[in-house]
Amino acid sequence: MPQHPMHVDFPGRVVMIGFGSIGQGVMPLILRHIGIAPDRITIVTADEAGLSEAKEYGIKFMIKPLTRENYRQVLEPLLSRGDFLVNLSVDVSSLALIELAHEKGALYIDTCIEPWPGGYTDPSLSPSHRTNYALRESALALRAKLAKGPTAVITHGANPGLVSHFVKQALLNIAADLNVDAGQPRSREQWAALAHQLQVKVIHIAERDTQVANVPKRMQEFVNTWSVDGFVSEGSQPAELGWGTHEKAFPAQGRRHEFGCQSAIYLMQPGAGTRVRTWTPQAGHFHGFLITHGESISISDYFTLRNGDEVIYRPTVHYAYHPCDDAVLSVHEFAGHNWRLQETKRILNKEIIDGIDELGVLLAGHKKNAYWYGSQLSIHEARNLVPHNTATSLQVCVAVLSGMVWAIENPQEGIVEPDEMDFRRNLEICMPYLGPVVGEYSNWTPLLDRERLFPEDLDKSDPWQFKNVIV
Repeated sequence: MPQHPMHVDFPGRVVMIGFGSIGQGVMPLILRHIGIAPDRITIVTADEAGLSEAKEYGIKFMIKPLTRENYRQVLEPLLSRGDFLVNLSVDVSSLALIELAHEKGALYIDTCIEPWPGGYTDPSLSPSHRTNYALRESALALRAKLAKGPTAVITHGANPGLVSHFVKQALLNIAADLNVDAGQPRSREQWAALAHQLQVKVIHIAERDTQVANVPKRMQEFVNTWSVDGFVSEGSQPAELGWGTHEKAFPAQGRRHEFGCQSAIYLMQPGAGTRVRTWTPQAGHFHGFLITHGESISISDYFTLRNGDEVIYRPTVHYAYHPCDDAVLSVHEFAGHNWRLQETKRILNKEIIDGIDELGVLLAGHKKNAYWYGSQLSIHEARNLVPHNTATSLQVCVAVLSGMVWAIENPQEGIVEPDEMDFRRNLEICMPYLGPVVGEYSNWTPLLDRERLFPEDLDKSDPWQFKNVIV
């Protein structure tokens, strides 16, 4: 009897670092779709969060915060050739864990590239070296050093991760609707050529979280539907975006990097203090935070088309994130305290009573103007699909699952980014857990209904200039 396409047998052990909302949410998926017994799974985490869930599944639970000094001592006895290191932690160096997994012959996955504590905010580092661009360049340098070997899937959650697969499917959908023969693109050059042919100028990772709880945010409390520490860390980094070839006006606060692939720029201000205009089908147009994410850099780099050393095409790519309303209030209070975190942190889960997380990619500038493709998962459907999940966490967790399955099926690929993986295989695994997955065209542009109150410095010759998008 053929194996179910969403099931894969795995003879090794799984070691999971961190067991917050994503670890707790992905565990039932791992047990459901990866052939592994609970007694072959170990959780290594910094506190008691998730202890009752681990007991529910009969999984070993170690409270042992990992540091530069002890991570090898703690993890080496737990890892052997053929095992899987699942990194869902914060403040633990991804590069250190990737190198350790490589040495031990183990597979690896994470949802973002994390530095050791202070790597995002260390004042001794230049703003350029506190970016995701710099972290990615370090990961690419490690890839060159390690070459082929055990597969290490980096930055594969919902975003970064799943959205890279959405972009490829969206491009094929647009091509079909424009009667453009897309062929069967496989290489990065072929995908970039297709995006260029379709005249895609910008790609927004456009997300609107409308989930609401029956316990509102309190004063001096940071509330979120996923990791508070993770959101605060990336929100405190410089705002970053992939910088497209169609752009005419460089931002006043913009800076270029003096190293690396040059696919992205950064702003001399935090992402949680930077807003941009975007659009999703249910929310319509709104202001989102320009939070730095790895996909803004990797997608822009992947879809770069060159003629020798000359860059002839590259899209502008950035995140545009409107979290749940309580999280917006939390960010406002956080910023008002000059980026010092509140006394209390709370991750919403059981107290959520309604709402969706509308997460997708907005591809714009082509002949049909703008096309959004993505997931509209509700809290009610998420709870029915997988225990211990919200709409936000499940979109991340199922992408972790698909990345794990892909790594098990492709175990000797070395360090791999989402853009380099088989998007069809990943979408096949993720789709049953994403709620309605829709594609919708829109006539919206960042110029719509502008200058109602005051004149603005707009570039009306091209609505998709970044200067028209930033608030």
